[in-house]
Parts: sequence; structure tokens; C-alpha cells
Amino acid sequence: MTDLTGNIIAENSEVVLHFDLKLEDGSAADSTRVNDKPAKLVIGDGNLTESFEACLLGLKQGDKKSFTLQPEDAFGMPNPDNFHHLERSRFSAEAPAEVGMILAFSQPDGSEMLGIVREVAGDSVTVDFNHPLAGQVITFDVEILSVN
Repeated sequence: MTDLTGNIIAENSEVVLHFDLKLEDGSAADSTRVNDKPAKLVIGDGNLTESFEACLLGLKQGDKKSFTLQPEDAFGMPNPDNFHHLERSRFSAEAPAEVGMILAFSQPDGSEMLGIVREVAGDSVTVDFNHPLAGQVITFDVEILSVN
């Protein structure tokens, strides 16, 4: 009997996979296939949430599977504390305060955080710093290319 346990995804497995994330309406949210650059990760390294990793456990090379995750198990629900009201003067002609714009904001530690302009009212701009897919039901389609 051949031992295939090394080819089954478990904790600490190195996995190379293609994935597609789709919203409930079927629209694409993210895909490694766009640029034909598969993702490489180690189960448990923190690159994926526990819920996404749990979908992969037990799969093996060549498997294709689709999972539907509720918001709590995907990118979470929007946190009202992540909505901030900023002065319109903080925006420039190169980075205008227009509803729907996704902009990078500098943090005190020098890192950048993405925010989505949700509302512009007079001199006040409401920026949402939640993950763009927060509150969304996500379909996670995977194709396992290799497992080590």
C-alpha cells in the first residue's frame, strides 16, 4: 500500500494553489488566475484565516473544490469603529475625496492602510477602513497544484 499522507493538506503543509474569490452575485473579487500566479502558503502561517485554511485541510494535489463562507468566516463583518470622518482638506487633486475611491493613508508608524471613501458631505469625508470584502458572503474556489 502506498503512503499518500504526505500529499494531503494538513498543519504545516506547503501548498501551491490557484484560487478564485467570488461574491454572492457571482462577480470576481480576487483570483490568482488573472496573472497565472498561483499562491504559495504554509498551513498555519497566518496568510489565510483559520476558516479559509479549514477549507483546504484534507485536500490533495489535483483536487478542485468550491466553498461558500459566511462573512463571519471570511473577512468578518464591518466594524463601525473603522469608519472615520476626515477633513476634506486632507485630500488633494491627485487623491480626491470621491465616493468609491480606494486610497492609501499613511499611519503613524509609516505603514499604509487602504480606505474606501464612502461619503462626502461638505467638508467631511467618511472613510471606511474595514476590509473591502467585510460583510460579504464569499465563494472560495480552489485548485490544489502541489502539497509538500
